Amino acid sequence: MAPTYNEGDWLLFIGLRANLESLVGKVILIRRASGAGSDFLQIKRAIRIDAGSVWVEGDNKESSTDSRSWGAISSAEVIGKLLLRYRKA
Repeated sequence: MAPTYNEGDWLLFIGLRANLESLVGKVILIRRASGAGSDFLQIKRAIRIDAGSVWVEGDNKESSTDSRSWGAISSAEVIGKLLLRYRKA
């Protein structure tokens, strides 16, 4: 399966202040800590909500690292949800 979002796409995210249940099925921006001590951002789809945590998966499951590897992420790692995507023709 091809990636849903590609290099050159412009993505606009809005900050989150909604309840986590409203995120199921939505594309979200998350902040993950790397082993090197710095953070990195990832785009994932919220699949399931479990008491203050979110199960996320990448749309390109064959080459995506996500909750299938790490488990559910804390709600504190969720930065925002996708509002708009612009793709140049």
